[in-house]
Amino acid sequence: MKMKRTIGLLLALCLMGGVNASAESRTFELGKWIEIEHSILKNLYSSYVDTIPTERMMKAAITSMLEQLDPYTVYVPEENNADFELMISHSYGGIGAIIHKVPGENVIINEPYEGSPSARAGLQCGDEIIEVDGFPVLPLTAKESTDRMKGQPGTKVTFKVKKVRSGKIVNITVIREKIHLPDIPYAGMYNDTTGYITQTGFTAGVAQELKKQILSLKKKGMKHLVYDLRGNGGGLLNEAVDIVSLFVPKGSLVVTAKAYGDENAAEYRTTAEPIDTKLPITVLIDSGSASASEIVSGALQDLDRSVIAGKRSFGKGLVQHVMPVAYNGQLKMTVAKYYTPSGRCVQAIDYSHRNEDGSVGQIPDSLTHVFYTVKGRPVRDGGGITPDVELPEPEYSRLVYSMVRSGVVDDYVMYYVRSHESLPRVEKFHFSDEDYEDFVQFAKEKKFDYRSSASALLDQMREALKKDGMLETATAELDALEKAVKLDKEQFIRLKKEELIPFIEEELAVRYYYQAAGVQIRLRYDNALRKLIEK
Repeated sequence: MKMKRTIGLLLALCLMGGVNASAESRTFELGKWIEIEHSILKNLYSSYVDTIPTERMMKAAITSMLEQLDPYTVYVPEENNADFELMISHSYGGIGAIIHKVPGENVIINEPYEGSPSARAGLQCGDEIIEVDGFPVLPLTAKESTDRMKGQPGTKVTFKVKKVRSGKIVNITVIREKIHLPDIPYAGMYNDTTGYITQTGFTAGVAQELKKQILSLKKKGMKHLVYDLRGNGGGLLNEAVDIVSLFVPKGSLVVTAKAYGDENAAEYRTTAEPIDTKLPITVLIDSGSASASEIVSGALQDLDRSVIAGKRSFGKGLVQHVMPVAYNGQLKMTVAKYYTPSGRCVQAIDYSHRNEDGSVGQIPDSLTHVFYTVKGRPVRDGGGITPDVELPEPEYSRLVYSMVRSGVVDDYVMYYVRSHESLPRVEKFHFSDEDYEDFVQFAKEKKFDYRSSASALLDQMREALKKDGMLETATAELDALEKAVKLDKEQFIRLKKEELIPFIEEELAVRYYYQAAGVQIRLRYDNALRKLIEK
């Protein structure tokens, strides 16, 4: 708390000096506080009563210091570099598989990636890893197991494996590769004239991959593109600019980045010839669409090149650079704010106050400003990109959330995989009534919170009345209400069949046919998108 107050004082002093404080003044302030910090540490080391926990204390100090700026400026110590690299590039050295590890049990292959070294070597969903390079995995944590599987591309790792259906124990050697998780997990024709592409990130090369997929779909008869950026948290700025360049004339303004002082503004314009400036485009966004996703959707909206549909985006209008720091650490630092072609900044006005799902809260019009698209349509700043067409998001019952979060669906899928050699192709696969009854019998034996929302509220009411000393006076009424809303576990699972089947089908499709199949199942049940396309 003392450090936070100190930094707050420093910021206040800087503000009092004005935004245009000279470089000399800023240097003096920095030097002063570095000297104060050094003096404090020197006195602590010479006179403090106990041993100084240097590493813990300094990491906390750095974290606290950076928290005064914005949520995206962070220090990454050397030991976290591998995880950081995976986060920003979607790449790592390994075998290409998602694993499941319960303490005291062996590793289970949950999902090999399509075309990965693990898939080519014959590892499949449900296979049980007993040893990694002769080392038993039973006592390891999930992270320790993963760390042993990862390694430099080109190196070998040998697994002792219990095969999922035969139970046979075999040794499988896999040559590690650089695994890059695809930014475009699925591209295909939604119907005879509508193409659909979903994109999950903006790592190097995604613009070229998107171009390739669009040209392929055009050959298949695409007359309208649905470009899905829902849940896409962003990535590289240059890839966002290159993607916009596919659809607008060369030289079009995509985004302006403004750093410290207006003189440091930089404009980013398209530099390549487009592939199609007339193709109708619908861009899908939601509260998980951020950063580069907002650059693309904001530019296409401002240039009147696309219809934006869905929910308001996340509201992250900041540009980050990664810079090396001492002892092989890294600093991911916000260096600029970006502005769409109309001049609006999509950064949320308030960093901290968001809805539970992370989306921007309601912002009064009095705090925002009106800007205009190329054709004169009004658009506002203040937080995220507001869609031209609102799409309702699916709502799920408390039971469904509970069953998914507690792993009941995943456990059933693994149980299903162990007893089924194959699954019908996605286009023909539907979870039958007989299959669902099998799921009910499996799930009812599992432990999870199966209360309805009404039952949960009733329990909260009992607790509140108990605290207020009023429980006894309301017991009869509460008991009667509980009897009216309470269902046993098996009844409730059957009641929520229509909600649960899409989750089960998606997870099964992924296990047998990889991520693209899961996207196809999601599209099957995306009623809002279907209605939008049919308009």
